[in-house]
Amino acid sequence: MEDRIIRLEETVALQEKTIEDLSDVLAAQQKQLDAVERLLQAVATRLQTAFTVGATTAAPPDEAPPHY
Repeated sequence: MEDRIIRLEETVALQEKTIEDLSDVLAAQQKQLDAVERLLQAVATRLQTAFTVGATTAAPPDEAPPHY
């Protein structure tokens, strides 16, 4: 009976350590995901700005390009 209790306690200790390790990994991944989301938002904003600026400065369609 004593051996069984010791094995159960060892199993619980190992599971607690595993859960703690997984929690640490999950927290690190969440930080990475947050950074990627911020970067993606910045890129999307810059792209939208580029499209907006490009759309307002585009030559009219019936105007000949400057090389003619």
